[in-house]
Amino acid sequence: MSSAQAYDWGDGFNLSSKAGDSLNLMVSPYTAHFHPSDDHKYVWLVGVERERADGALAGAAFFSNSFGQDSAYIFPWGEIYRNVLDQPQMYVKWTAGLLYGYRGKYEDKVPFNHGGFSPAIVPSLGWEFSSKQQIQLNLLGLNGMMLQFTQPLK
Repeated sequence: MSSAQAYDWGDGFNLSSKAGDSLNLMVSPYTAHFHPSDDHKYVWLVGVERERADGALAGAAFFSNSFGQDSAYIFPWGEIYRNVLDQPQMYVKWTAGLLYGYRGKYEDKVPFNHGGFSPAIVPSLGWEFSSKQQIQLNLLGLNGMMLQFTQPLK
């Protein structure tokens, strides 16, 4: 997306496809916590992400959170920026949306949580291979880093 072009905040809610769209499968097999705890469980994630030709991102993911609770992240907003540090394969991404899943005694583990729902922003740094497959690190606030693999579906 060029800097002169305004970001379309409503596009992430538009489920129709546009020319140049790509659909990706996201999978995460590993998360490292900055402050490990005996309460922490294995974290995994699976989801889909749509990328528009202009770099706008939207998607949804289902995951098991750090405390073994089924959780979801729906992100109607996001963007990818390629050619970071003059490296054509390096990119940065950001996504923003609604997180659900931190409930009960773990409700205070994410900020602004109410009834298991909270806002979320996830910045990422990654590498895209010539096959359009990606490997990236997602920053999970001040709590950890998630390793993610992305495979194009179309």
